[in-house]
Amino acid sequence: MLEAFLLSIRQLGDRRILAVFVKSMLLTLTIFAALGTALWFGVDALVEHYFDASDSIASLIAAAALLLAALGAWLLFRAIAVAVISVFADEVVHAVEAKHYPAQFAAARDLSFARSLGMGLRSAGRALLVNLLLAPLYIVLLVTGVGTALAFFLVNSWLLGRDLGDMVAVRHMPAADLTRWRGATRLSRFTLGAAGTALFFVPFVNFAAPVVGAAMATHMFHRRPAK
Repeated sequence: MLEAFLLSIRQLGDRRILAVFVKSMLLTLTIFAALGTALWFGVDALVEHYFDASDSIASLIAAAALLLAALGAWLLFRAIAVAVISVFADEVVHAVEAKHYPAQFAAARDLSFARSLGMGLRSAGRALLVNLLLAPLYIVLLVTGVGTALAFFLVNSWLLGRDLGDMVAVRHMPAADLTRWRGATRLSRFTLGAAGTALFFVPFVNFAAPVVGAAMATHMFHRRPAK
């Protein structure tokens, strides 16, 4: 894991990796801005129309709603960022494989844009749905002080490990073999997901977390013990 992390960090200066970082970051921020704008005007219009509130009260409530939404920004950012990086994952995987694993790079197959987009949307959907379903548990665990944070971390490590692992695996094995591969790599994928989730919690570093995670997943896939 440490070696995969260090190799990924060292390659961040690669022009192909930098290009993916810039594209994915701009797209992620654009989606965030669009959602924030829609939320602001949507809540403002809803309150003013149904509750006959003044413009100032409606705006205040809209601001409060936006603040509440910001509390869930980490989850939303993680879901959107991983979904976006899934679309550009080919470029990250290719850059890492071309430099470190040329034989595997030559044998890899490209994914269609539709399949990459589908993987990204399913990833975002899983992250949001699972965390929403577990929200009551997170609330109950608040009384423990650390239980909520621990549960949140473990759940999202599991989810992220699957997403990152699949980004690479689907380029090197048929879909029929994915289930068996996932079963054989549960621990390594969870470790990968834990490392990626931890990066998402670090200010500023979280912007690069999806790219670093995809690069780490590539190293871990090709360095796994042969079975």
